[in-house]
Amino acid sequence: MKRKRVLITGAAGFLGSHLCDRFIKEDYHVLAMDNLITGDLKNIEHLFGLENFEFYHHDISKFVHISGELDYILHFASPASPIDYLKIPIQTLKVGSLGTHNLLGLARGKNARMLIASTSEVYGDPSVNPQPEEYWGNVNPVGPRGVYDEAKRFQEAMTMAYHTFHGLETRIVRIFNTYGPRMRLNDGRVLPAFIGQALRGEDLTVFGDGSQTRSFCYVDDLIEGIYRLLLSDYAQPMNIGNPDEITIKQFGEEIIKLTGTNQKLVLRDLPVDDPKQRRPDITKAKAILDWEPKVSREEGLKITYEYFKSLPVEAFANTDHKDFTGYNK
Repeated sequence: MKRKRVLITGAAGFLGSHLCDRFIKEDYHVLAMDNLITGDLKNIEHLFGLENFEFYHHDISKFVHISGELDYILHFASPASPIDYLKIPIQTLKVGSLGTHNLLGLARGKNARMLIASTSEVYGDPSVNPQPEEYWGNVNPVGPRGVYDEAKRFQEAMTMAYHTFHGLETRIVRIFNTYGPRMRLNDGRVLPAFIGQALRGEDLTVFGDGSQTRSFCYVDDLIEGIYRLLLSDYAQPMNIGNPDEITIKQFGEEIIKLTGTNQKLVLRDLPVDDPKQRRPDITKAKAILDWEPKVSREEGLKITYEYFKSLPVEAFANTDHKDFTGYNK
């Protein structure tokens, strides 16, 4: 039987690399694409010797060409952390708009099904909790986070337009806070920031009073949800995340307990437009995909902590958290 072919963009990133692993495991031919602006080849180098894996160093904001048949496209090419998209705002907007348009055109030409990685950030600083897919959000389009939030909202609109106007098979996953091995220590997100500070013997920095909430999903659970959504018949946006909500302060205390350190939490001013609540309503994922997270936060954090501890010393020495933008993402 002929292997199905899947193109994964952002393949050298945190989620993209885990998707490559999953599709290789499922015996697909994986075409991985990344411009490496935030991705790292170390995340996928273990796949380079496989006959059913190819890597292309390319910016999808430019024209994308793939030879031969193509069954699926998973669009995960975008800076996803505040420290990245505030440093490269134009590229963030371009990959969400031009890049998405290029891939949708490719999907149409190849008659391939395309899944885009959207985000809980489309909900902005929500006025409802938990956030269902029907909630339209509370987003500041010209604030510092707008370059990411609006790129993702536009990406959803463009994808749905191709679905309704051209009849293209599309899927939209709204990803909530996810963690696990291969996260970057210096990407500005709260979990690697906390663990990095703990391992360096520094106090943990909390922005605001720590009452903001987040819901953390272990990466294996997320990948399973994405895989099921891709193969489902559901074309509307779907939340994939863990509804187990926790305050940032409580989360910091869990990290201190996990690492066995004696640091304290240090409060700083809350940045502009930082969401106060983040919790997915996963009713649709349960009913349509028969999916819900399986890995507890305690279990997932242990695995993630062991991963960070295994990194070379220079990974911590080179982490300049002074550049940290201050978002509890």
